[in-house]
Amino acid sequence: MDPHVWISPKNAKIEMENIKNAFVELDKENADYYESNYQKYAKMLDELDAKYSESLNKLPNKTIVVSHEAYGYLCKEYGLTQIGIKGVNAETEPDAKKMAEIINYIKENKIKTIFTEELIDPKVSKIIADETGCEVKVLSPIEGLSEEEIKNNEEYFSIMDKNLENLVGALK
Repeated sequence: MDPHVWISPKNAKIEMENIKNAFVELDKENADYYESNYQKYAKMLDELDAKYSESLNKLPNKTIVVSHEAYGYLCKEYGLTQIGIKGVNAETEPDAKKMAEIINYIKENKIKTIFTEELIDPKVSKIIADETGCEVKVLSPIEGLSEEEIKNNEEYFSIMDKNLENLVGALK
């Protein structure tokens, strides 16, 4: 089961509304504050969703190769398919048969980018990239921030913008 529900802006909005409702229930005196913040970020999530839809719907390619299958909700929302080097569990290593299948798939389908994450070792992705001529780029599942991202004041929206930029570049 893919726990990465927040990677879809529509799901993130639902989660945010549920959190807001819980705060309002526990702290009714500050309900206006919670509602105001919710409205602000809900609008930003709607705009992000529209940007993703507009950008990804017009692209000819719809398949991404990823280090691990953390993008099911994102893919479902925007008509993409993910091919995972690893399954939903990022800690498992693929066997030689699985790696050969991925390499053949990449070559047959002229995939030019393999997506990895900033918080896992990209070793396997780099091996496959060397075999196929792909480049390796980051597609963040926003599970945690790197030290550099924290230092640069990165947050959900800035990371999702980078994700979209990398997706568009890979799927052209």
